[in-house]
Amino acid sequence: MTKEREQKVIWTRKDLLGLEELSKEEIELILYTAEGFKEVTTRQIKKVPALRGKTVVNLFYEPSTRTRTSFELAAKRLSADVINIVPESSSVTKGETLIDTGRNIEALRIDIIVVRHNCSGAPHILARSVKSSVVNAGDGWHEHPTQALLDMFTLKSKLTRIEGLNVSIIGDIAHSRVARSNIWGLTKLGAKVTVCAPRILIPEGIERMGVKVTDNLDEALKDADAINILRMQFERDEVLAFPSKIEYFKQYGITKERLTKCKKDIIVMHPGPINRGIEMSSEIADGANSVILEQVTNGIAVRMAVLYLVSHAKRI
Repeated sequence: MTKEREQKVIWTRKDLLGLEELSKEEIELILYTAEGFKEVTTRQIKKVPALRGKTVVNLFYEPSTRTRTSFELAAKRLSADVINIVPESSSVTKGETLIDTGRNIEALRIDIIVVRHNCSGAPHILARSVKSSVVNAGDGWHEHPTQALLDMFTLKSKLTRIEGLNVSIIGDIAHSRVARSNIWGLTKLGAKVTVCAPRILIPEGIERMGVKVTDNLDEALKDADAINILRMQFERDEVLAFPSKIEYFKQYGITKERLTKCKKDIIVMHPGPINRGIEMSSEIADGANSVILEQVTNGIAVRMAVLYLVSHAKRI
């Protein structure tokens, strides 16, 4: 998006709940805004006063390392005050509902709630119940919008564009909120998306999202400019139907041998945490094609952009 075109796009949303509901222009606005904040992360003093006086609450009902830390750093680098709430040591253990938790937090005069929840749709319910901005940090199997945004930001940084790219998403598609958000975002920006997994891990009707579907890994890798490898969620009962982790790696694991058949400059991505020796070999995870740690770094700039935009939304 050019600077002139960018200036015509105005962010009007109180919340960021998912990429399905965003327009192409809104997604581009977030990525454009993140470019400016990425420069901030390279300074000796990594702070700007954009959210000075604001308070951001991280409300995570599921474990998280990268996402929660990234949101906390993003808020602090915007000069906001940050509070982390762990439900296991809060009134949630006494039966308090999500809505009551949100309203009580809001009564403390906070500004933004970043929520991760194991139930799909939980951030949407919370957003309808509070006046504060709500940012979805992952809800059930539904969406993980900021992960997809940082994935797209990384792709654009490495390959200069998203439109026209061939991107293959490989792994546990059925249980992946990362896959869904990436599909919505990438297709809206003009990428061609292929999903690849054992048939048991491909949701019925996913073709309607505008993707190509295959259970053949070689087919998914053949013309790919980038591959996004998902964590295999073996804690899900359905995944146990797959013979074994070793068998999965033999059929769908990304190895050096498989990568030699791909484009030389193919980009290898993973939202983390990586199961080495299952989804990919360590040689690939740490290799020259991997941008996994760059994704983590870029996550700060993208989340700074999201927090900034929802805080400064133009109410129409």
